[in-house]
Amino acid sequence: MIREICKDEAFLAQKAELATPEDLQVAADLLDTLIHHKEGCVGLAANMIGVNKRIIAFDNDGSYMVMFNPQIIKKAEPYDTEEGCLSLSGIRPTKRWKSIKVSWQNEKFQQRLKTFTGWNAQIIQHEIDHCEGIII
Repeated sequence: MIREICKDEAFLAQKAELATPEDLQVAADLLDTLIHHKEGCVGLAANMIGVNKRIIAFDNDGSYMVMFNPQIIKKAEPYDTEEGCLSLSGIRPTKRWKSIKVSWQNEKFQQRLKTFTGWNAQIIQHEIDHCEGIII
């Protein structure tokens, strides 16, 4: 189901709760909403569709990926950039890392670990910030 994009900064500033297997429908809605907005959006966090759970979905080199309870456990090579967000107006400056190691759970809630670099790393950092209640 395509959900409305949340623009309430007070809600977006809350730290998200851990996702559970009962949140699989939220992940499906997140993907549907991301695909609906694919012309102007490469990633979404669950709080952007009004659900305060640690779930992100993003375009991972042309295929969509969902992470439950993602955490950055290592980062390297900081840089300054600018980003936009469907929940906010305009472009804003932010600091990102060129390389990040992420721990997360897949849709079967199996633990995964992978290093992401470049554009994919930037997208993931933006969405994990949403889970932390950090708004660019």
